[in-house]
Amino acid sequence: MAFMTALAIGSLAFSAYQQVRQGKAIKAAGRAENEAAQEQATLTDYNAQIADAQASDAITRGQEEENRYRQGVRTLVGSQRAGFAGQGIDVGVGSAADVQADSAFLGELDALTIRTNAAREAWGFRTQATDLRNRANVIRRTGQFAQAGANAQGNAAYFGAAGTAIGGAANLLETRYGFGRSTKPAA
Repeated sequence: MAFMTALAIGSLAFSAYQQVRQGKAIKAAGRAENEAAQEQATLTDYNAQIADAQASDAITRGQEEENRYRQGVRTLVGSQRAGFAGQGIDVGVGSAADVQADSAFLGELDALTIRTNAAREAWGFRTQATDLRNRANVIRRTGQFAQAGANAQGNAAYFGAAGTAIGGAANLLETRYGFGRSTKPAA
């Protein structure tokens, strides 16, 4: 009888120990998942910073290209003036003035198109950066929720171990000492 009792106690202890180990493993997995999510969120935040830098670069490149283009238009208009003047044409009136005005007007339209295209490119990068930051927040929260869920499961395993130990002890006590048995004779 003592051997059976010892065997039952050993079985209960082993079962409770396994449940505690399982609870610890679940919690550790939750922590690892959260840490991985936090690392991924950090990387996503970094990518958002890169997109912000690309947006700034697009604006800067657009300004430089716009300025170079305007300089080219001014050079073209200057060449037109020199050509007309070299032919003895009055550069301030008539067709000569119209040609120069048209060149300046079309050049300005092209320069503004360059600016608009740079702004659109920058907008695309800023939109990407915002999306990446939102994704990072979702990833971060997902990791936190995973860890919280794992902690709850781990705690449930601990309570299960306690329940196993208490239930097993109650069964042993009932078997050994007759606790919980009715002492009244059956009628």
